[in-house]
Parts: sequence; structure tokens; C-alpha cells
Amino acid sequence: MITIWGRANSVNVQKILWVCDELVLPYDRIDAGLQFGRNNEPGYLDMNPTGKIPTLVDGDYVLWESNSILRYLVMQYGASSLLYPDEPKARASIDRWLDWSLSTLQPAERPVFWTIVRTPQAGRDEAQLAADIDNVATLWKMLDAHLQGRFFIEGEKFTLADIVLGAYAKRWFGLPGVERPSMPNLERWYQRLATRSGFKQYVDFDLT
Repeated sequence: MITIWGRANSVNVQKILWVCDELVLPYDRIDAGLQFGRNNEPGYLDMNPTGKIPTLVDGDYVLWESNSILRYLVMQYGASSLLYPDEPKARASIDRWLDWSLSTLQPAERPVFWTIVRTPQAGRDEAQLAADIDNVATLWKMLDAHLQGRFFIEGEKFTLADIVLGAYAKRWFGLPGVERPSMPNLERWYQRLATRSGFKQYVDFDLT
């Protein structure tokens, strides 16, 4: 049995749960991080020395870093899945979006999310928040342009790229009080993702 350590409102945990749904893969989940603690306890640090979530335990195999966990689950349990195809160019195209999500999108998105969702109004720097929102909007505009003529991120087929970016898109579209520029391609793509059972069950709830 697979065990996933991490709280359900973590975007990096949500990605993994969504993939498990797509693969019809059973698992146990243990709350860890923020109010649940445990991620700084010696036993957890023995598994994951970063002290971050999520951590995957599959028998005697332990893995951390969320996008590495996604790749492992599909390669280990989804051999016939189209989520992460074997063909090198197709796989590399998906990988670039997984890398981009961590190198570029998440660092830009994080201060906006933390300010709006987890910082009291009195503690906010409104000028900095406005600049941060503009920065994130620029990244989503890039993806909106990429989606022109595409049904999903890499064409007609739903892949890991859609899961990873879809989890972050929930944060973009779910943030209260944000004036978002029109991005019709992004919005149509997001509406397609919202029909998938994994999105409904693990991603589509109020941001906390």
C-alpha cells in the first residue's frame, strides 16, 4: 500500500492525489505540515531530510519532491497511461512544464497566495501584492498564448503537465478579490480540467 504524507490543502499533495485518481491507485494519506506538524519530527526527517511535504512511501521505497513522485507513480503503475508517454520528445515537452511550475510559476504564485489567503489584512503590503499579482498574471498570459489551438497543454491528450499546472490554476482562479485579465484559452482549458474526478475530489475546494 502506498502512503502519502502531507496535508490535503497543499498544492503539491493535491497533484499527487489527482494522479492517484487518474491511475485508480489506492493509497493511505497521513496529515503532515503546518497545523498538523510531524514533518520536523525525527521519524519524518529520516524519510525526508528537507522536512517538507509531500513524502511518498511505497513498501520500502521512499521518495520526496512532488513532481518526482508524479513521474514515479505513472512509470511504476501507469505503463499504459498517456499521462507521461515514453516517446522522448513528448516526455521532454511535459517535463519542461513540470520544471517550469517549480522554477518559475510557484515562486511567483506563492507570495500572492500567502498574502491573500494566509496573511491578515493588517499585515499586508498592498503595493507589493499588486506587483506580485501582475507578475503572476504575466505567466498565466504566457500559458494562455501557448494554449491557442490546443485542447490540453501538450495538444489533444491530457498529461501530467495539465495536472501540475491545473492545481496551480485553481489557486489563480480561486483567489478572492483578484482582478484577472481576460485569458479565454486558459479559462476554457481550466473548465475542461474542472470536469475530471480527481480535480473535483482533491483540488476544487476553498483555498486555505
